Amino acid sequence: MSLPKDFLWGFATAAYQIEGAVDKDGRGSTIWDEFCKIPGKIADGSSGAVACDSYNRTAEDIALLKSLGANCYRFSLAWSRIIPLGGRNDPINQAGIDFYRKFVDDLLEAGITPFITLLHWDVPDGLEKRYGGLLNREEFPLDFEHYARVVFKSIPKCKNWITFNEPWCSAILGYNVGGFAPGRTSDRDVSPEGDSATEPWIVGHNLLVAHGRAVKVYRDEFKAAQGGQIGITLNGDATYPWDPEDPLDVEAANRKIEFAISWFADPVYFGKYPDSMRKQLGDRLPEFTPEERALVEGSNDFYGMNTYTANYVRHKKGTPPPEDYLGNLDTLFWSKAGECIGPETESPWLRPNPQGFRDLINWLSKRYNYPPIYVTENGTSIKDESSKSVAEILKDDLRVEYFDTYVKAMAKAVSEDGCDVRGYMAWSLLDNFEWAEGYVTRFGVTYVDYEDNQKRYPKDSAKSLKPLFDSVIKKD
Repeated sequence: MSLPKDFLWGFATAAYQIEGAVDKDGRGSTIWDEFCKIPGKIADGSSGAVACDSYNRTAEDIALLKSLGANCYRFSLAWSRIIPLGGRNDPINQAGIDFYRKFVDDLLEAGITPFITLLHWDVPDGLEKRYGGLLNREEFPLDFEHYARVVFKSIPKCKNWITFNEPWCSAILGYNVGGFAPGRTSDRDVSPEGDSATEPWIVGHNLLVAHGRAVKVYRDEFKAAQGGQIGITLNGDATYPWDPEDPLDVEAANRKIEFAISWFADPVYFGKYPDSMRKQLGDRLPEFTPEERALVEGSNDFYGMNTYTANYVRHKKGTPPPEDYLGNLDTLFWSKAGECIGPETESPWLRPNPQGFRDLINWLSKRYNYPPIYVTENGTSIKDESSKSVAEILKDDLRVEYFDTYVKAMAKAVSEDGCDVRGYMAWSLLDNFEWAEGYVTRFGVTYVDYEDNQKRYPKDSAKSLKPLFDSVIKKD
């Protein structure tokens, strides 16, 4: 059980979740700034206005990374710090560029390899107000292409680029369920606007085309000189049939991954949407024009993998309702035989299952011809963590065990199964603004004291990762 000697490991964060300083140095507003202002949208009524104050503490965060032994760090840029209004004809904010360029310089000086995500959900609100943001098939991909070009030109020392984080979440949670910004849904008790049956599939399509445009720009204009790589990060979790003796449950378990991951990965690797999605959604799922397909197919130098949990999957009978996004199935934590997928956490959707992690790495590898994989997010919350004393929070045994079992499962997928995993970034370096859950849920390996000037205190899990990776990475 081992990982290659050049394996990268570290931590991940996202701009809106940690930076704060939302009105500093010319930053423009984002859809999350606006969404947080709507009463009832965030569990504790909070926002990312201050968060971990990382914008003002870059030196402190880099020192933390170095002290923990990390050799890579994945973070996202706030598009609205660089182009406050977002568009290709809008002014560029040099202060934002200078901030991120210095941050990359400082990371490299500390021996930490940066992985930059161009967009982690925080679309500039200027684009939302101007033309509907992610819903606009003509304008959004062009504006994202322009933004990407500005960034590639401005930060040439970064060699690892991710276009989008979890487009599934942007599309489904933002335009079907309505629980994430911009909060559109057919449920009029939740939002006055939105169509859950059509909008998420349009948004997903537009994100894929925008991804393809950014990748083409990087490959055509920057890759030869800069020598980097670019991909997209997709989320999805392992599945097992609720009844392994029922062929329909076996089929549904596979279909669940197709509706989550292959929705985006199949176009990137094969140039088309999965047959299971086309069968259920029909013409609600957009068709790629020849130009769009040429942009999207083959547009990954690596696969960015975000995963946390596993589910038992049980098929449903009959015609799915128009707002269904799972694939006409139920996801469960208990099997027909009464087996539980894993222990309870603070997150109702998350229960640890390390074997599922190994199985999903294999599923992806087999389907997409063993691409290079970087695990760009993986981690867990802990039940009632925020209500515990600081001493109890720092002794996060469940998280220590989670990382230990997941990393070893990944190492087996590499050394025993032949999968090509090249990096692992734990979610997250810091407790932070956990989107609609506000500050109620903590995912960090570092405790952030929001009541005492955002002071940072590494938990046991933070200190556990270096010896863990030292034990599984080859020495020669």
